[in-house]
Amino acid sequence: MKAVFVDTLYWVAIVNPRDQWYESAKKARKKLGNVRLVTTDEVLVEFLTTYCRLGEQIRQMAVEVTRSILDDPNIKVFPQSRDSFLNGLALYADRKDKNYSLTDCVSMNVMKKESITDVLTNDIHFGQEGFNVLIS
Repeated sequence: MKAVFVDTLYWVAIVNPRDQWYESAKKARKKLGNVRLVTTDEVLVEFLTTYCRLGEQIRQMAVEVTRSILDDPNIKVFPQSRDSFLNGLALYADRKDKNYSLTDCVSMNVMKKESITDVLTNDIHFGQEGFNVLIS
């Protein structure tokens, strides 16, 4: 089964119908059909951080969504580790001319390692690394 990486933007968009990327994210996912979704603990940290200051109800919703992602057998979540951090840091250091976040670098490393070319995001940084950005 084909694997597609899921970036923070997608998770944020699909849980908030008022998000500017909500409709585009839903369309991109529907177009993919039956695929295995892949993400990282670091992406989920960014997702939770997005909602941490928006009140108790929104915060609880973010926790529930994160738990459902972790429990979904069709979603592979790569764990955060010292190696993922150090390898992400190495890519971060190598791309001095880019504005990649450390989370982007960790994600890109996972994509390369797993031979994943498609990513549910609109982040141009993934395009700059040669990946196929699916949300526009």
